[in-house]
Amino acid sequence: MTRTRLLPLAALLLGPLAIPAAAHHSYAMFDMQKTVVLDASVVRFKWQNPHAFIEADVATKAGTERWAIEMTSPNNLAQEGWKRTSLKPGDKVKIWVHPLRSGDRGGSYAGVKLPDGSTLGTVS
Repeated sequence: MTRTRLLPLAALLLGPLAIPAAAHHSYAMFDMQKTVVLDASVVRFKWQNPHAFIEADVATKAGTERWAIEMTSPNNLAQEGWKRTSLKPGDKVKIWVHPLRSGDRGGSYAGVKLPDGSTLGTVS
C-alpha cells in the first residue's frame, strides 16, 4: 500500500484513541502563580475519578462562602498520602488553592492542613 493511502487509513483506525486525551481540560482556568489559604469547614469530600473534589465553607465578614476545590486523581493523591477517609464533613482545615481566574469561589488544590495538624500537598 502506498504511503498516501496508508496515512488516511491509520488516522481512521487510530483517531478514536485520541478522543479521551482531547476531552481532558487544562489548568488554564486556575491562576497557578497565586495561592490562597482558606480557613474552611469541609462540607463534602468526593474521592472519585478523574478528579477528587472538596466542597468547603469559608467564613467571611459578609457570611459564608461555599468553595469548590478540584484535586488530582485518587491514584495520584494516594501516592501523596491521601486516603478516602482523609477528610470528613465538618472537619476544620486550612486549604491552599490556586484560585479560579474568574474570581469565582473555587480553585485547584495545592495542599491542606488537617484537623490533627498534619499536612498533605504543598503548604507554606
